[in-house]
Amino acid sequence: MEWTNYSFAEPQDEAAFFYGLFLRGHPIQKLREDIDVPARVLAEWQRLADHDPVYQGAVARILAYRKHVLAIFDSLVFKEIGFTHRLQ
Repeated sequence: MEWTNYSFAEPQDEAAFFYGLFLRGHPIQKLREDIDVPARVLAEWQRLADHDPVYQGAVARILAYRKHVLAIFDSLVFKEIGFTHRLQ
């Protein structure tokens, strides 16, 4: 498959999926780890990208996407936490 033609789900949809897991009691830190790219994986991707310009573009797209999903997820969670604290 050509990475340049691959399209991801909307970041809002992906974040909403993880937010639903959060609302069902999954630990926030575990969800954040699942959304983000672990350092060891990132290092391997970057090593591979050093030898393949197409892969380099794919890594950049994936990373930007995951960071965007994480930012949306964080904003949803922090809104929920803030809202819950105001109700108590």
